Amino acid sequence: MSCGNPHDTDCREVLDKVYAYLDGELTDGDVVDIRVHLDECSPCLKEYDLDKAIKALVAKHCGCDPIPADLRSKVLARIAQVRSELAD
Repeated sequence: MSCGNPHDTDCREVLDKVYAYLDGELTDGDVVDIRVHLDECSPCLKEYDLDKAIKALVAKHCGCDPIPADLRSKVLARIAQVRSELAD
């Protein structure tokens, strides 16, 4: 995905890191880059808001069940696959 506008950080790179950003797993530099990008790019901000809502919904309804160790990586891999298919 790209909004078509030039950014210091590419839209695809930002969207690939959204869940790591939401989980607080990025370096301070990456966090700043993503915040700046989201402030500049409304399509990415909308995607971020959607991902944030999905994460909150899953946490609300599945937060009490233990999560298999490999589930997160499988979900992220599938999201990346779908994004790739949509970009083609």
